[in-house]
Amino acid sequence: MSEIQRPGALYQQVAAAIREAILSGEFAPDSLLPSEAQLMTRYGVSRPTVRNAIAALRAEGLIDVRHGKGSFVRSSGQPTLTLERRISRTREGKFVMPNGDLWQEVEEPTTYRTRTTKTTGRFLQLAEEEALFGCDRLIIDPATGTRAMHRTLIPFEVAEAVPLLGEEPCKPAAAVYWVLTQAGHDLSWTETVRAHMPLPDERTALQLPDATPVLHVARVAHDADGRPLVLEELRFGADRAELAYRITADKQPARRSRA
Repeated sequence: MSEIQRPGALYQQVAAAIREAILSGEFAPDSLLPSEAQLMTRYGVSRPTVRNAIAALRAEGLIDVRHGKGSFVRSSGQPTLTLERRISRTREGKFVMPNGDLWQEVEEPTTYRTRTTKTTGRFLQLAEEEALFGCDRLIIDPATGTRAMHRTLIPFEVAEAVPLLGEEPCKPAAAVYWVLTQAGHDLSWTETVRAHMPLPDERTALQLPDATPVLHVARVAHDADGRPLVLEELRFGADRAELAYRITADKQPARRSRA
């Protein structure tokens, strides 16, 4: 029995002892923790103390409680899915995404009209409350079970100039790019990644364990003048997937010689 002899609330002492056992490898990743009764005996504490300690470790993301099965040590391994963030073109000029055939739709896409928020307006260089076409998809990688939420936002002014986008805003991203190039746009892209703790709808849709942040990827397609045309957003659990980028060296612009 490992008696608790540390300062602080008793449940915090128990949580610290279990945390040490996890980090030292005594309790291995993906393994079932000892039962409440076993932990009570091991640390010489009451059941409420053990439960409070487990709750604290769940909040830290060290433990995943599976109803009907018990408390498991969260995996510390690599994400199960690598998403390559690049865009290629075929000889015919069509666009190809490296993970384009990876995803399957969990449900039918939802098409709607919406307006820019402070965040989406910043990406699209529009004021708040500007009209947009939106398309939401809930998708899954059947090989790993990884879920993702995908959103496409197209400003009304872009759809008016390229009517097919207004008629079918739920086209796959590669098809959207193709339509834009057929309308005469020379495209380039920028992409940002940030993390946040999930909102209730994100946690439910993505089936996230406790204390799991969401990675939010925002990709903007620009025309030759740098004007944003389309915003894509991809959200998934940070424990399930990682992003991979191909980086090349740009040529520095020629320096102007002084006369």
